[in-house]
Amino acid sequence: MKCPFCSHSETQVMETRVAEDGEFIRRRRQCASCEKRFTTYERADVSFPAIVKKDGRRIEYERGKVLASMKLALRKRPVSIEQVDGAIERIEEKLLNLGLRELPSTRIGEMVMRELKKLDKVAYVRFASVYRSFEDIGEFKTLVDEVRR
Repeated sequence: MKCPFCSHSETQVMETRVAEDGEFIRRRRQCASCEKRFTTYERADVSFPAIVKKDGRRIEYERGKVLASMKLALRKRPVSIEQVDGAIERIEEKLLNLGLRELPSTRIGEMVMRELKKLDKVAYVRFASVYRSFEDIGEFKTLVDEVRR
């Protein structure tokens, strides 16, 4: 780590602490040349793929959007927030493991549907009926029949 005061390239870590929320590590360092102390913060650099919308726009992945859509589908259903958080963590782990720079929004929608199907069948049908934009009642009936099996 380069010293911010004299630009010397050798510094020594004097103290290391994990932040209260566990999101980063705080390190106190001392320059080997000018002996001044300074603080650095280390945090994980996780980058999710860019999401490609149906109209071609590219946006950043937002956990909040996935959470909001799942909460809406799960409204008044007997599913705990811990179960929802677990589902979102599984989705995010899959996103990171794909190793892609871009991903169509439809893939995330399919991942959400899979997780909702495991959590609650009614929430799955609610989400799928909006997500798939059914044209007629026959398509909806097919989905419900699929869930019943």
